[in-house]
Amino acid sequence: MAIDWTASMTRRGLLIPAAGTLLAACTPLGLLNAVGPRDRMARRVARDVPYGPDPRQTMDIYAPDGAQEGGMQRPVPLVVFFYGGGWDEGSKNLYGWAAQALAARGFVVALPDYRLVPQVVFPAFIEDAAAATAHAARIAAQYGGDPNRVAVGGHSAGAHLALMITLDRRYMTAVGDRDRIKAAFGLAGPYDFLPFDVDASKNAFGRAPDPTLTQPVTFVRPDAPPIWLGHGTADTVVHDDDTVILSDRLTAVGAPVEAKLYPGLSHADLIATFSPLFRKKAPVLDDVTGFLHRVLG
Repeated sequence: MAIDWTASMTRRGLLIPAAGTLLAACTPLGLLNAVGPRDRMARRVARDVPYGPDPRQTMDIYAPDGAQEGGMQRPVPLVVFFYGGGWDEGSKNLYGWAAQALAARGFVVALPDYRLVPQVVFPAFIEDAAAATAHAARIAAQYGGDPNRVAVGGHSAGAHLALMITLDRRYMTAVGDRDRIKAAFGLAGPYDFLPFDVDASKNAFGRAPDPTLTQPVTFVRPDAPPIWLGHGTADTVVHDDDTVILSDRLTAVGAPVEAKLYPGLSHADLIATFSPLFRKKAPVLDDVTGFLHRVLG
């Protein structure tokens, strides 16, 4: 059974939040964090670690059991995961189950908050993503993570953040970490959504002097790190065209990319499969973590 995620549709169905708070604890994804089952063999090892001065610039850290105490034979890769919410909603406090699922597969996981619209507009939330990634790498060793094997990823608007800091080198260069990202993954991400024809994109990006600089597809390059993209074919919030377009553009320039479409999965279904409760719907977590282990070692 698909999880209902109410949304208005656009040309490709770009991220229109339902009335109220889309990721409030009473919604299906919020309930997964509140009462859903969690993966064992991993836990949150740090909370509200600051990476900047703003109250929204903090992160939680999840790690496999034993990683922080040196119980692993070697440091494990670091994954920085960005949640979605249309650039104007969301909280790391609702996504611990997703970070813990990744950690249980053998990663130290940083789960940052970032500043949202209307407090900020583009490019501030992308700058936050870069700053969070750089700081997570600096402190990774404290929790058993390897700062030289770093991946970034996210769902929905979080996938947009991850792919922007991966492909547009200006953001990681600005935080002194130009080549830190070794792999990236995006789940149901918006990567090519011009023109800005709905409130979510207008409010977040409408003041950008050059709108093309807000789009991940603008920055495809042959020397990009390996990228994995996934999308549900029943997604009416961000249509799977975005994943197909970005994958095709990366392939055309010779960049290493893998893409997979999941028949019948909606926007929320795709990330919900990270939860043990919905994992049998599709092997999304297996596909993402398998990719990360292959490319990060």
